[in-house]
Amino acid sequence: MARRTLPVAAALTAAALVGMTPTTAEASPPGTKDVTAVLFEWNYASVAKECTSTLGPAGYGYVQVSPPAEHIQGSQWWTSYQPVSYKIAGRLGDRTAFRDMVNTCHAAGVKVVVDTVVNHMSAGSGTGTGGSSYTKYDYPGLYSSYDFDDCTSQVSNYSDRWNVQHCELVGLADLDTGEEYVRKTIAGYMNDLLGLGVDGFRIDAAKHIPADDLANIKSRLSNPSVYWKQEVIYGAGEAVQPGEYTGNGDVQEFRYAYDLKRVFNSEKLAYLNNYGEGWGYLGSSSAGVFVDNHDTERNGSTLNYKNGATYTLANVYMLAWPYGAPDINSGYEWSDADAGPPNGGRVNACWQDGWKCQHAWPEIKSMVAFRNATRGQAVGNWWDNGNNAIAFGRGAKGYVAINHESSSLTRTYQTSLPAGTYCNVQNNTTVSVNSSGQFTATLGSNTALAIYAGKSSC
Repeated sequence: MARRTLPVAAALTAAALVGMTPTTAEASPPGTKDVTAVLFEWNYASVAKECTSTLGPAGYGYVQVSPPAEHIQGSQWWTSYQPVSYKIAGRLGDRTAFRDMVNTCHAAGVKVVVDTVVNHMSAGSGTGTGGSSYTKYDYPGLYSSYDFDDCTSQVSNYSDRWNVQHCELVGLADLDTGEEYVRKTIAGYMNDLLGLGVDGFRIDAAKHIPADDLANIKSRLSNPSVYWKQEVIYGAGEAVQPGEYTGNGDVQEFRYAYDLKRVFNSEKLAYLNNYGEGWGYLGSSSAGVFVDNHDTERNGSTLNYKNGATYTLANVYMLAWPYGAPDINSGYEWSDADAGPPNGGRVNACWQDGWKCQHAWPEIKSMVAFRNATRGQAVGNWWDNGNNAIAFGRGAKGYVAINHESSSLTRTYQTSLPAGTYCNVQNNTTVSVNSSGQFTATLGSNTALAIYAGKSSC
């Protein structure tokens, strides 16, 4: 969804939502590893270290980094979403740090997705993080007033397509993406990032840009088939629908995260036996999914790290369930929803200085390898107790059980796994599967079990 401008931070929670038309287009991230660690507001030197120490070894396919373009000054996180030029000169690192990060992550087997802000520029006036002077609608050497949409009032009516796509998101200067010069300039910025080795883009506020405009911009890229993930937030009955964008690439499926919060908090996990397309969401091959992201963890629309074990189990379920391409949100503790990153984005160590490092929580990190090992395997052997205990297999490759009840649960589970000893990667204990594919286990309250072929020892 849209990012905040200084005085209207609260407007963000209401900005941008959208309907759906389940069509499929480009597949989710190519290859055998489709999990993205979203290292929100990590500086690029810290991202590079994490690719080597954690992301590569854990099997993450991608890392998503926060916007690299020069932006307005200020300590708040949302300043990163108010660009003033396309120089790589934001708070998180300069061009050299960015290029080194991409190269280091590639050497660790991790591809790089960039959060890309192309719907708008800034509000206000001043000097950017890289020294560029700007005023709203005038960014010397880049854009002038002719390059912005004629509507200079704020987006106010989500049932009006023109209003959503031509007016200003929380007061930010809205680029006229129907214009040749603007399209060429945005593509130039993205081609510069591709030249530095970037593997994909997350298009911020895509809902506020006509899908045809984005298709035109994408067609100008040096790699027009590059991975492409669009932020189009669902809102019932709205004029702009997520399904309009699947022809360009993946679309982030916000309903998945919203409903996961409701099911885990106040309904029954038993309802999750057909989660995804069975709930009317986008087709799996064009859906980007998440338990939370940097906006939703702050506006309360999804679970977040403050939900403890419930949050952990929701991530375990997402990684085990074969729908969409999952993002793991990894940010920092906050009480002030506007607060920027600790140490200006430098991560000295996980779980210090407020860095939450959800991507490295053992219960979550271990499921990345599970997902990679079970890729392409259908769900089978579903079991539930009619309430908040569920279990299911992924073909003959893996099996997961989740106990979200208030007490422990002991039972015998039926799998399609070959007989043998497996490591329960949730707590590093062993599980013995007999010749009938069965095993007996006790799961404590709010814990999970996950075993998969190829992981016999802990």
